[in-house]
Amino acid sequence: MISSHNNHPFHNQEEWQTLLSGIRSLAQTEILQRFRQVSFEEKQDGSLLTEADTQMQKHTKAFLQKQWPEFAFLGEEASHDEQVQALESSKGCWILDPVDGTSNFASGIPFYSVSLALAIEGQIIAGLVYDPDRDEMFAARLGMGAELNGEKLVAQTAKTQLKQTSGIIDFKRLSPKMAMHIIEKTPYASQRSFGSVALDWCWIAAGRGHIYLHGSQNLWDYAAGYLILDEAGGQSCTLEGEEVMVAEVVKRSAVCATTPTLFKQWIDFLEI
Repeated sequence: MISSHNNHPFHNQEEWQTLLSGIRSLAQTEILQRFRQVSFEEKQDGSLLTEADTQMQKHTKAFLQKQWPEFAFLGEEASHDEQVQALESSKGCWILDPVDGTSNFASGIPFYSVSLALAIEGQIIAGLVYDPDRDEMFAARLGMGAELNGEKLVAQTAKTQLKQTSGIIDFKRLSPKMAMHIIEKTPYASQRSFGSVALDWCWIAAGRGHIYLHGSQNLWDYAAGYLILDEAGGQSCTLEGEEVMVAEVVKRSAVCATTPTLFKQWIDFLEI
């Protein structure tokens, strides 16, 4: 676990609760009330954009800038140049995915989330992932542990062998060679792919899945979930064996597990 960054406002419990309750309220208004009444358009990269995405980003940005004007803001729906510029802020930068799992949201599948992280000097020092449908708020502060709806969240499971696990695996973004290695040798008991990267990280932290693999995630997809899993005691790396978190607008692979024992078996299987 990384040592705590000094002098950020969320060491203060009152400010922390202001952040959590503010995002919960915005998500219930801007996202949950639009669920199953969705209109959407297709972005240039083929992904979907809904009114919930644009309105949640707009209102979240306004809320954050009113409460903590010192921090820059990086939203998924901003341009690449704007995102890079925000990350370069010396004071710190919010990183927001207003609706992670937009395809699920637009299809009426209740598995989507809001992901918000605060990066200072390249470190994620606070993060939250909120699931409006289940009213579950996963959150963490650097060096202060992880929580789920205010209760301490510890990554644990009774599973001790890879072959006992449930794997959350996104096959679409893996190389054919890696995908075939997993399919032919099936290292787990069962496999899922849910469609919200941010929630995937949190569900691994909560032991709802035990191992995880994704070939290509954006910074706003994983930043908060990365901190939550780390602070809960779970483990992660990239397919190259590097730390997942980099404060750059680049895509990263992610290999995760709920416990160190399962993580070792998982990376050995993947030959990392």
